[in-house]
Amino acid sequence: MLAPDTLQLTWWILILALFCGFVVADGFDFGALILLPWVAKSDERRRVVLNAIGPTWEGNQTWLICAIGATFAAWPLVYAVTFSGLYVPMMLALFSLFARPVGFDYRSKLKSRWWRVTWDGVLCGGGFISASLFGLVAGNLFVGLPFTLDQDYRLDCHVTLFGLLHAFPLTVALATVAMCMMHGGAYVQRRVDSTFSIEIGRWTTGAALAFAVLFASCSLWVATTLPGLHVSSLLMPTATQNENYLSSQFVAGGWARNFVRYPWLAALPVSAWSCSVATAILSRSQHWTAAFCASSIAVLSVVGSVAVALFPVLVASSVNPAASLTVWNATSSPRTLQVMLFVAVIFVPLIVLYTNYVYRTLRGKITVEMIRDQSTKLY
Repeated sequence: MLAPDTLQLTWWILILALFCGFVVADGFDFGALILLPWVAKSDERRRVVLNAIGPTWEGNQTWLICAIGATFAAWPLVYAVTFSGLYVPMMLALFSLFARPVGFDYRSKLKSRWWRVTWDGVLCGGGFISASLFGLVAGNLFVGLPFTLDQDYRLDCHVTLFGLLHAFPLTVALATVAMCMMHGGAYVQRRVDSTFSIEIGRWTTGAALAFAVLFASCSLWVATTLPGLHVSSLLMPTATQNENYLSSQFVAGGWARNFVRYPWLAALPVSAWSCSVATAILSRSQHWTAAFCASSIAVLSVVGSVAVALFPVLVASSVNPAASLTVWNATSSPRTLQVMLFVAVIFVPLIVLYTNYVYRTLRGKITVEMIRDQSTKLY
């Protein structure tokens, strides 16, 4: 049996990998839907965009389901605090996700222009709301949530939607929307004909540059003036150290502590910024596959940067920093983690293999001619 701290760190890495899979796979779905009314003016081209992501968007949600399920089992306190304190944005994000299956299935049922334009707006709005709310949640992890836990782990949390609308989380939400637009454009432009790719490439380039600016702004904010929780050690605290493990207050630039201790970790935010700029350049120069690869690396680097900045904190308490949840104090029992790890070792590779099989089988270009020939079979 693995040591408890090894199990805790292993599950941090595994859950991070699951969220990476979600952001990369579902991120371009959100982005493609946000771009839908803007990059495609004709109905046939809009159907091209929808069918570029149509075969895989449902499967991409598997990563989110697995990540939330793993969080519930491995970090039950984190699950309780986030889904209680962030209940309103989580439910709004859930309902915005409901727009996708309804929109995809019903949009092309009628030939009425009003009908199809309305559903295009629903799909675009669902993608925008989902992306912005997930960004808002991520931003509030840096600001902290106003919660406390008593000695019996009973939660006291009072959060309103307007209480989450701080300047930094709102900036992160905008950056997340721009990131998804960049990633969605980079994916769709490699799935369509060259003429349409050039038009989408302009939007991809603009979104990538906007994201680069917003990400750089957020990074500087985190590194300089944003209050961050000070953690005295990255290692699991002993019983005698536990009281002083977390400082009693947030300090400016506190979330940059891991990058200061280990400068090589700065490769993550640098990679995120440089790959977003590379996506803009490659899209502009019509290197579609390379642009999507650069965009994927940028997205992965962003998620990695956020995780490293917060580590070992999972959810910070803005009213009682000592009550903050970390990798070391918020996990399930070692036996639970051990059993779950055995299950994960079997099923996560199966999900990866199946996802790879689906994308390889359904690869290829989506064209207007294909839409015309199979009008009743496609979205």
